[in-house]
Amino acid sequence: MTKQRKIDLVVLSDIHLGTAGSHATELLKYLKSIRPKTLILNGDIIDIWQFRKRYFPKSHLKVIKHLLGMASKRTNIYYITGNHDEMFRRFSGLKIGKLKIVNQLELDLDGNRSWFFHGDVFDVVMQYSKWLAKLGAIGYDTLIWLNTKVNWINRQFGFEPVSFSKKVKNSVKGAVKYINSFEDTAASLGAKKGYKNIVCGHIHHPEIKELEFPQGNITYLNSGDWIENLTSLEYDDGEWKIFSFRDDFVEEDGFTPNEREQLVDFDPKELFQVLLNEFQAEA
Repeated sequence: MTKQRKIDLVVLSDIHLGTAGSHATELLKYLKSIRPKTLILNGDIIDIWQFRKRYFPKSHLKVIKHLLGMASKRTNIYYITGNHDEMFRRFSGLKIGKLKIVNQLELDLDGNRSWFFHGDVFDVVMQYSKWLAKLGAIGYDTLIWLNTKVNWINRQFGFEPVSFSKKVKNSVKGAVKYINSFEDTAASLGAKKGYKNIVCGHIHHPEIKELEFPQGNITYLNSGDWIENLTSLEYDDGEWKIFSFRDDFVEEDGFTPNEREQLVDFDPKELFQVLLNEFQAEA
């Protein structure tokens, strides 16, 4: 088994469990390789928007059960709600064992006030045209599904994997402008509130950068996602870094990141009953 790395804090976001694009198998291997004191799940962990009765792979359920197991032991877990799992916002403040559901979070990290939230509050489409945002999410998931099939063929011929969505984002000026605007808006608000770090998800773009404002400098951080980038944020010994599964994960037990997931016929009621049982067992 892979030796666990002890880390002060880990931030994950935009896992989108319950969709074809979620790399749950790789995420589970990453989770098993770390031992964080605190784990922050920064939104869009379970994709309620696109939850389908006949699609919930075993690997996705294993991620949920592993997270619950972490919360029952030594890890404090904060589940920050996002737009794709917004139904959990009504449970803000609920605490089960060492797992707590919140809409936003403030922590003191070595004397630096740090603000964590998903980031959909800055999304104009989300605020004023939620139906359009959901339609876009379905289109995005379809593109990721197609991308998965194409990369499977590429692997058979020894070609490198490609990311359709990344190519679209990098080639469309509007997408690049949106990302920059999101980062500047979030960081500006954080600086006005006196934070030293602001940590978001939502836009699937991992980043760590210093920004200057009249109120002072602030570090903007984004944990990326587990659809395209397979990244997390790690904070240890006073330093932040972006962990990339593809670049940084060291395999020690013969695991193949691209192993095929077996689909199971999960009824949503059955799934949530499993979760309820886990909550009761760990409480």
